[in-house]
Amino acid sequence: MTDKDQTNQAPEDENKLIAQRREKLHQIRQRREAFPNDFDRTDLSENIHRDYGHQDAQELQAAARRVSVAGRIIRTRGPFVVLQDGYGQMQLYMNNKTFDEVQAAELKALDLGDIVGAEGELFKTQKGELTVRVSGFRLLTKALRPLPDKHKGLSDTETRYRQRYVDLIANDASRQIFATRSKIVKCIRDYFHDRGFMEVETPMMQVIPGGATARPFITHHNALDQDMYLRVAPELFLKRLTVGGYEKVFELNRNFRNEGLSTRHNPEFTMLEFYWAYARYEDLMDLTEDLFRSIAHEVLGSSSVNYQGMEFDFAVPFARLTVKEAVSTYCQLNDSVDLDDVKSLMGEARRLGVSFDESWPKGKILMEIFEQQVEELLEQPTFITEYPIEVSPLARRNESNPEVTDRFELIIGGRELANGFSELNDPEDQAARFHAQVAQKDAGDQEAMHFDEDYINALEYGMPPTAGEGIGIDRLVMLFTNSASIKDVLLFPHMRPRQDEY
Repeated sequence: MTDKDQTNQAPEDENKLIAQRREKLHQIRQRREAFPNDFDRTDLSENIHRDYGHQDAQELQAAARRVSVAGRIIRTRGPFVVLQDGYGQMQLYMNNKTFDEVQAAELKALDLGDIVGAEGELFKTQKGELTVRVSGFRLLTKALRPLPDKHKGLSDTETRYRQRYVDLIANDASRQIFATRSKIVKCIRDYFHDRGFMEVETPMMQVIPGGATARPFITHHNALDQDMYLRVAPELFLKRLTVGGYEKVFELNRNFRNEGLSTRHNPEFTMLEFYWAYARYEDLMDLTEDLFRSIAHEVLGSSSVNYQGMEFDFAVPFARLTVKEAVSTYCQLNDSVDLDDVKSLMGEARRLGVSFDESWPKGKILMEIFEQQVEELLEQPTFITEYPIEVSPLARRNESNPEVTDRFELIIGGRELANGFSELNDPEDQAARFHAQVAQKDAGDQEAMHFDEDYINALEYGMPPTAGEGIGIDRLVMLFTNSASIKDVLLFPHMRPRQDEY
């Protein structure tokens, strides 16, 4: 067996290699079951290295430890073959002089990418590499397509996203990202379970899409003969559970928003949402700081996080600024600018080159200034508070200033990672805000909310004072894996059609 086909190939050369491999598969079919499923793997690469890697050659020889391993052939060098299983790599020594005629022929026909099972005794090479001296093996799966170049891996970014299965075979860095993602999700679940929160599941298909200002996907339920919506957020259902008496609930699940694709956005994404009765938004900010600190220590072993050239120390308390303070500071406004006056606000927006509609209320114009001019400048972890009532239809009014809400967003590295607030539990105020959202929708705003009569009905039974928050898991994973694009942390991101598909 050689790795001579493990090079970047022109399409015609690759087709030749595929044809050769198909012929090998055809020959195998003539002799036996081509895809057997009766090999018993008893040992994983990770466990073998952990249990025996520290032993020297003499100890291994004396122990005569036999193992049974299986995995994909990713590298060869003479009689040495490297297998990759789901837990690491294992080197095999496969000397065709020790095999009978049938197995010697099968060995010669193996290719990179083939999946094999092998049995034998552990030993260490002269270089000290833990190795299996193979006494018998079986080809379990014939790979018909050659692997990417062994030195360059799968380097084309678009191909990595479109063919993630190949990316995971060829690129260890990609495998590590998704292993880290799994650790982060487990850490989050453990964190909330340990604090008495109950994990729940709420509907993905909804008659009324609510819980966020976003454009939904529309589908149709044939049996009910009615249009339904993929949920944009689970918020209103989770708060119904708070009405029902569950005081601490959380959900880790998918949301769907019919919006654009970018390095920060995917039309389906994973969110953590949690609700805490008898808590306030300040409690959520404290919890969020602690959660991020816990994830950093659990996943990275440190409170320090490096992201795209920026360094964050989650041991340091996060900054806290109001929207107006952030705009005044980062836009360098002079004392004559009155952010409470709509004309003054419009003039400042024009000076800064911020696009807006003159029919908008002042709170929405203020947020456009913040989002277009300030947000990306907030590198260090910062809680932004006191969001205008006009852009916070589900948040509780601030008792001292009814024009703003008890709401925050957490910005890190110029990106929003969390959004939380003290929940609006006044059914009459909520109904009025829903009506205002409907008016915006009728005026052409496709992201405005619908009127949810059943949710109002739930509030009329009484929801206790409650605080709730959403954290984008994909962006969180980007942060903790130093990934520049959301596509790097999604196993199967949505992609634009290839031009040649038209």
